[in-house]
Amino acid sequence: MAALPPGSFFLGFDSSTQSLKATVLDSNLNVIQLDQIHFDSDLPHYKTKDGVYRDPSDSGRIVSPTLMWIEALDLVLQRLSKSGLDFGKVAALSGSGQQHGSVYWKNGTSSLLSSLDPNKPLLDQFRNAFSIGESPIWMDSSTTAQCREIEEAVGGAIELARITGSRGYERFTGPQIKKIFQKQPEVYNGTERISLVSSFMASIFAGKYASIDHADGAGMNLMDIEKRTWSKVALEATAPGLEEKLGPLAPAYAIVGSIASYFIERYKFNKDCLVVHWSGDNPNSLAGLTLSVPGDLGISLGTSDTVIGISSDPKPGLEGHVFPNPVDTKGYMVMLCYKNGSLTREEVRNSCAQSSWETFNKLLEQTPPLNGGKLGFYYKDHEILPPLPIGFHRYILQNFSGASLEGVKEQEVKEFDPPSEVSYPSERPVLPVSPTASTETDILFVQNNPKFQIRAIVEGQFLSMRGHAERFGMPVPPKRIIATGGASTNQSLLKSMASVFGCGVYTVQRPDSASLGAALRAAHGWICSKQGSFVPIADLYSDKLEKSSLSCKLSASPGSNEVASKYGVLMKKRMEIEKRLVEKLGRY
Repeated sequence: MAALPPGSFFLGFDSSTQSLKATVLDSNLNVIQLDQIHFDSDLPHYKTKDGVYRDPSDSGRIVSPTLMWIEALDLVLQRLSKSGLDFGKVAALSGSGQQHGSVYWKNGTSSLLSSLDPNKPLLDQFRNAFSIGESPIWMDSSTTAQCREIEEAVGGAIELARITGSRGYERFTGPQIKKIFQKQPEVYNGTERISLVSSFMASIFAGKYASIDHADGAGMNLMDIEKRTWSKVALEATAPGLEEKLGPLAPAYAIVGSIASYFIERYKFNKDCLVVHWSGDNPNSLAGLTLSVPGDLGISLGTSDTVIGISSDPKPGLEGHVFPNPVDTKGYMVMLCYKNGSLTREEVRNSCAQSSWETFNKLLEQTPPLNGGKLGFYYKDHEILPPLPIGFHRYILQNFSGASLEGVKEQEVKEFDPPSEVSYPSERPVLPVSPTASTETDILFVQNNPKFQIRAIVEGQFLSMRGHAERFGMPVPPKRIIATGGASTNQSLLKSMASVFGCGVYTVQRPDSASLGAALRAAHGWICSKQGSFVPIADLYSDKLEKSSLSCKLSASPGSNEVASKYGVLMKKRMEIEKRLVEKLGRY
């Protein structure tokens, strides 16, 4: 196998919901430089909140300004240059894009991509490049009708899942495209190419349209995951002439081409620098976590929470997703995705813990595991898994010991009984509480019992992950969990995760596994290109794993088997209640 050239660098980006991150690895796979552009604070003129716009006139429509991503790329490259990064040593680059987001290139834009002026910023040259200026993203939940139409056209939800790896999901790109075709036909007809966020960013670096890769392409309800080609029946169910607008698919490890002359002249990149196909944030996280053994789970605690595993023979169904493995030509990654992740935890923190993670963690650890049989369902946004609307629901289990569910009954309550041993500042505002929040406003979590509230959201999220992972065929308990994402630095959360799942939780040196995985994939793509064929990624880091930035450490031990067993009983009750909520309120 070809070796990475000594002294070379490998550059990875992560164009996520709230920021653009850059990670630079050296030839020993050590992180040598990092930078980040936070959209809200570094680019305030776009007036986004958490990197997005929420459309008050179209319930569930959530988008991001496409030009913001381009300006962020301008800015992060300038910062890397000012910090002294020698772009001439970058042998290859790749990246990660938030999955499902889409970009619509205006007719005739391909000539612009290939003729960028190195004397001008990217932003100035792309102002008129798009047929629609706001990109639908993964948080959007406005395409329920289109999902059902696509499912019906292909033979039902199960058949769509069998073909594409997922049933019709509102945030997926296919239903988003169908909505634009139906509601804005002039936009669709004026579009030359439809990219994902990942292939959009790769196109800029390559100076030509980059293909959508297999792993990210599977998150569209448009690709046949077994054949790794566009599904004719799914394309026809979505919009006419769509295959031409999407272009060909490509393996994630393949090369788009050499870097465009714009970056050679403006930033002094080496002309031989390779652009490896970008992929989605979750596939890149799988690479960054070095998940390669069945039985390992990756859990990302970010804006959305995700659970990731690997499989050689997945069984797609009505929940969860199956994507081709981005670093394996035959394997698959399986994934569960939750929209209510860090932002919902932050909402509870702000209302119950004085906006302080330190207070939040103290209150969490003051409350015993199992929360005295108190269960909570908290949805600041329309949830994906389970498919429930904005709202919150609390239950107290009567006669619950954790040994079994025999004789256990649940009672829905507006608030948990306040624990007498907890005092809270008298000046804390008490806001109105309703068992169901309005879809027009943010959910209010404030209660008079912060400890129970806090443990209820933390345990509730992890119990849901455990229950759905088990139902999807992932191993429970796992051999180990590798945690990533911004919240993976919170030791109290990791302790709860270890207790609920009954296994050790490990963390990587850097919580931003998507940009790290992108840099690692850049090195992997370079190796495959020089070898002339696919090389298993494990061969790349087999002798570097423990000494590089890819190593991980045990951060939380599982505790007793008895507690894990009791969580298993509590999980079954939660899944029972969830089923009834979906039957009553669910969007499907």
